[in-house]
Amino acid sequence: MFKRIFFIGAAILASYGLGQYVAHSGAPSWWPDRTRDQSVRYYREVLQLVQEGFVGEAPADYEELTRAALEGMVKTLDPHSQFLRADAFQETEDELTNAFGGVGIQVEQRDGQIVIVAPIAGTPAERAGMWRGDRLLQINGAVLKNPTVDKVIKLVRGAPETEVALTVFRPTQNRSLEFKLKRERIQLNSVRHAALHAGGIGYLAITQFSERTGDEFKAALTGLEATGLQALVIDLRNNPGGLLDAAIAVCNEFFERDELIVYTQGRTPESRESFKADGHHIHRTYPIAILVNGDTASAAEIVAGAMKDTRRAVIVGEKTFGKGSVQSVMPLRHGEGLRLTTARYYTPSGITIHERGITPQVELEVSAEDEAKLRVQQSRLDLTVAAEFQERFGFVRIEDWQLNAAEEVLAGVLLAQKK
Repeated sequence: MFKRIFFIGAAILASYGLGQYVAHSGAPSWWPDRTRDQSVRYYREVLQLVQEGFVGEAPADYEELTRAALEGMVKTLDPHSQFLRADAFQETEDELTNAFGGVGIQVEQRDGQIVIVAPIAGTPAERAGMWRGDRLLQINGAVLKNPTVDKVIKLVRGAPETEVALTVFRPTQNRSLEFKLKRERIQLNSVRHAALHAGGIGYLAITQFSERTGDEFKAALTGLEATGLQALVIDLRNNPGGLLDAAIAVCNEFFERDELIVYTQGRTPESRESFKADGHHIHRTYPIAILVNGDTASAAEIVAGAMKDTRRAVIVGEKTFGKGSVQSVMPLRHGEGLRLTTARYYTPSGITIHERGITPQVELEVSAEDEAKLRVQQSRLDLTVAAEFQERFGFVRIEDWQLNAAEEVLAGVLLAQKK
């Protein structure tokens, strides 16, 4: 990892005219790369011409032009590589940690207003006494006009230890309230809705793979096992992926010591890296079903692929997205970064998922309309009253046929084991 960062850093220095040589394949570190040097000189010539001759509303700025060039250069490589400006790099870091600076409120748009769905437990919003149903009126004294969820989130979030003032209207008390809150680092759970269903079949959903997913998964799994778990459904639908290490940590709970979970392959044969289980868990033999759909991607496909490949789980749902490439996130100067495709991953038997996806053993497609409804249902399990749910979203809760199918498969396996 340090070597990769060094190469990228040297290339950036060269583009600024501050470096002359970088290490490259097949040559010593001091050997000049003439093709690269010619390209850098060409870039500098064009940069100079633009800076000196461009006439517009604002003068051309060297640093801004360089950043735009870097964005364009990396963008041509593939859809997943990206030069990240400081704000985008911080957002990427927040996604990988599943954490952000804020006050801990979940919001939604309702009748043209931003309404608090719920304050997150243990956050500044909950401690200050904000309630579900409070309607946001002002942020830092500025009235919200034509608000959107995205705009409000950007205004409420910020660096930890900074303050934000929220004015809300509380319908149940028919009055306005002002809360002055100090932002904190808010951690969101990526493993959710763990519950034991009928027949001892456990269920949990993994929404993404972040730094804490492995620990959260182990805790949820242990909790279900303590309540009489006999079979398990892991819901990876709409999971966009995340950290490779987190996917390995989830699989590690079921694989035996030194058993291959996944391997990655970069540009050269020696860049292959194998990831094996450490075996630090109890021996688990109960049947497992994994739910997937077209939005199951990347690290989520690693889990589904490894579990299917080794016959540890039956896959139920729809063919997955097919993103089998690994992106390394590398910090650069000025708080910026580079997300670069550096390898592809393979299942234990050597199958690549890239642009192919994983085909379930039990294929069950859901219409786009029903999938959208299921997403809403999954995100609002707090609305347990059917009439309240229908009034809020305009439809009656529908059957989750993919989940039903997974539970039927597991129930059949459990029945067969008893015979």
